[in-house]
Amino acid sequence: MAVSLPFHFLFFLLLLDRAVYSSSEYLIGVGSYDITGPAADVNMMGYANSDQTASGIHFRLRARAFIVAEPQGKRVAFVNLDACMASQIVTIKVLERLKARYGDLYTEKNVAISGIHTHAGPGGYLQYVTYIVTSLGFVRQSFDVLVDGIEQTIIQAHQSLRPGSVYVNKGDLLDAGVNRSPSSYLNNPEAERSRYKYNVDKEMTLLKFVDTQLGPIGSFNWFATHGTSMSRTNSLISGDNKGAAARFMEDWFENGQKVSSKIPRRVSTIVSDLNTNHSRLLDIAASYKSSKGQFLDAKVRVRKASKRTFVSAFCQSNCGDVSPNTLGAFCIDTGLPCDFNHSTCNGKNELCYGRGPGYPDEFESTRIIGEKQFKMAVGLFNKATEKLQGKVGYQHAYVDFSNLQVTVPKAGGGGSETVKTCPAAMGFGFAAGTTDGPGAFDFKQGDDKGNAFWRLVRNVLRTPGPEQVQCQKPKPILLDTGEMKTPYDWAPSILPVQMLRIGQLVILSVPGEFTTMAGRRLRDAVKSFLISLDSKEFGNNLHVVIAGLTNTYSQYITTFEEYEVQRYEGASTLYGPHTLTAYIQEFKKLATALVSGQTLPSGPQPPDLLDKQISLLAPVVVDSTPLGVDFGDVKADVPPKSTFRRGQQVNATFWSGCPRNDLMTEGSFAVVETLRGGKWVPVYDDDDFSVKFKWSRQVKLSPESQATVEWRIPESAVAGVYRLRHYGASKSLFGAITSFSGASSAFVVV
Repeated sequence: MAVSLPFHFLFFLLLLDRAVYSSSEYLIGVGSYDITGPAADVNMMGYANSDQTASGIHFRLRARAFIVAEPQGKRVAFVNLDACMASQIVTIKVLERLKARYGDLYTEKNVAISGIHTHAGPGGYLQYVTYIVTSLGFVRQSFDVLVDGIEQTIIQAHQSLRPGSVYVNKGDLLDAGVNRSPSSYLNNPEAERSRYKYNVDKEMTLLKFVDTQLGPIGSFNWFATHGTSMSRTNSLISGDNKGAAARFMEDWFENGQKVSSKIPRRVSTIVSDLNTNHSRLLDIAASYKSSKGQFLDAKVRVRKASKRTFVSAFCQSNCGDVSPNTLGAFCIDTGLPCDFNHSTCNGKNELCYGRGPGYPDEFESTRIIGEKQFKMAVGLFNKATEKLQGKVGYQHAYVDFSNLQVTVPKAGGGGSETVKTCPAAMGFGFAAGTTDGPGAFDFKQGDDKGNAFWRLVRNVLRTPGPEQVQCQKPKPILLDTGEMKTPYDWAPSILPVQMLRIGQLVILSVPGEFTTMAGRRLRDAVKSFLISLDSKEFGNNLHVVIAGLTNTYSQYITTFEEYEVQRYEGASTLYGPHTLTAYIQEFKKLATALVSGQTLPSGPQPPDLLDKQISLLAPVVVDSTPLGVDFGDVKADVPPKSTFRRGQQVNATFWSGCPRNDLMTEGSFAVVETLRGGKWVPVYDDDDFSVKFKWSRQVKLSPESQATVEWRIPESAVAGVYRLRHYGASKSLFGAITSFSGASSAFVVV
């Protein structure tokens, strides 16, 4: 029966709705989507180690987004990726999709896409040759999952826009990063260094998003530390320490916002109704033997039940010279500290490695550094009281950094002079790698001369001209990437610079890795410049953060003085010694336009090289199993009548197919089930820190493969009967993809 409401009551509801909008400063929305990508065969992005190919999942990768909008005005969208960095071609294609869906609501001007810099995600999604050599070229699956996931998370954030407020808070986190190039940092002027207590930035800046009616819905923070807790030999896809911190904080909120001495887990809210008598549980478990693999009618997405609506992102900042390996760098042959200036051991860079706080366990180091960031963020979140108020704004421009005129003070004082940036080039110190991931051969950091043999090798690809050599000094050029165009561009020339504003917060979106001091100079220059332009508008409570690795990637940015030392970061500063000064110059232009309200020229457009991409990664041809064995059958089962305690590990291995057949996006390859009321219910999956999915072939190029589900039983697991389940997909010789699953024998957790 229809019920009609009195007019005066409808009028009251209308006024109430308007009151909610007027009392809230902004419209806010958040979103999150799976971007894990291919978990087999694909080279990981970050270390440039051709032997580091994916073979499973530590925990899944996600894109997380927030949108902040004036009710009747401008808006900004920020996307944080559990990926090594943003990619120009990914950004281009995401913006094309957003334009088709929303028109001019979301463009390159007000959308920022940033990477956390994990070195444990699938590569092959960037468009420039330099960054896809070790991945055997372009990897379409890596690219597609990112474009799809970013689009979906922005859609979620857009559709969830509601009246709300944004709060900001800041604090120092002291033990989650150390400077991995201290000799470069010491080359900065002593007077400048004396202004800072530490040689890395310790400050975390956090935003708290509060829906007017629903309460807190998310938090995003920026803090500088590299995503290199996981080593160059790791083969499991992982969000590293920042991805872990995001998992921990989302779990913390979902589980009632309680911080204990134990890391929060994705714990089932299901309480077993089974008799807790141990022998009775063993009898029940014994009745559930491993199941034969079974084919599924369609693609199945299995995830444990979750109430998760809270989105937490741990974003990257000026991490260029900041390592999470806080114990320091040591020689693996002697155990002694590495050489201070060159990070070598008896002249060899290959033996010098940084040690994380969980050394020698990289998973433990990831957990520890993630936990430190998580706990810091919780403290800031709980005490955030400063509300962002004021305009939402943005500015953006594309700039050709290969030949940009820059005004700098004359050496020795006395006026200024005009210099230029250079076409991209990498120095000999680049090939030495860092203490997080050493390079090979006889390269070393701090090399400002190079050697004759490697110059001969370089010249086979391209010999840099005298003008380029002079422009890049004192960098000895190993790869003249900015002038290498075969089969297409090796490095970017045109870069995006972007400034987003939410009230008294300004985000500087930079397409690379600024070192600590380079980031400080940029932040300080922009902050003081904005205040000088409009002190009333910005005042003394202006917050400026750097969002590193955003919108595209162009390697490192050091100070002029750090560049002179030519350690890894200086050798990887592509556009020459005046790169940082060029950034400061261009961001001041953005700041001027932000304050005046003018529209800057968009600048030269970056190339779209998607149609030129080459891929040498072999496709999955066929999957097979031994005679008499089905996909999903158990190869190595849990021992019969097993009992495990919290903290112990249980695993089972299944006959499987290549994970590239089905990425299981928003699903799982590995699931832990518990018995409840006679039914098996998923309670943990491969998006949990406690579950690992490991995939392998016994023989390289063999069509036969195995998948292992490994569960480290968390302290908060409920006593009861459990089993491990694997979901996968196989490919026939004719190209058909078929989904399957299998389950281990049951076991007891007490």
